[in-house]
Amino acid sequence: MDRRFSFDADYVRRLSEDDEATTEHFAQYFGDLIRIKAVSRLRSRHLAEDVPQETLLRVLRNLRRGVIEHPERLGAYVNTVADHVMQEMFRRNSRLGEFPEDAGEIPSGQASAESGLLQDERANLVKRALGELEDKDRKVLQRIFLDEADKDEVCAEFNVTREYLRVLLHRARSRLRTALSRGRVSA
Repeated sequence: MDRRFSFDADYVRRLSEDDEATTEHFAQYFGDLIRIKAVSRLRSRHLAEDVPQETLLRVLRNLRRGVIEHPERLGAYVNTVADHVMQEMFRRNSRLGEFPEDAGEIPSGQASAESGLLQDERANLVKRALGELEDKDRKVLQRIFLDEADKDEVCAEFNVTREYLRVLLHRARSRLRTALSRGRVSA
């Protein structure tokens, strides 16, 4: 793909006269640029694929009608038309509010009976596992995760540095995981 191309009156004339090589260059040059822009701005890949086609069609139609007065500004014109096409598609798509075909079920926001039971079972497992831990491990985990206490405050309570609190938490979490895995096997 050409990095930068200078458009002039001769190029626009050849394009409006359906010169095959010029039309092919035009479609490739702008089609790729518009596609990249559309993919980055539109949620739907399907819509993003339609933007280059619609944009190039409109530009060519206007070229043939003689609407473009400044051939040297063809790039800016194509960019503006692409922006308008994307806005139209975005508005149309949001107004219709279609769901993608691959969308799953919409969650109700309420927990199902099964998920409630699983959550209760997990809570019981965690309580039992916490009961198996040493007092210090249990208190560190409770202060940080359940009470959501400030870490500096917890450091002062346990008389440790912030770095060593990280070590204590790591060890306590590791022991909790071990206790949880034992609980699942026996449960």
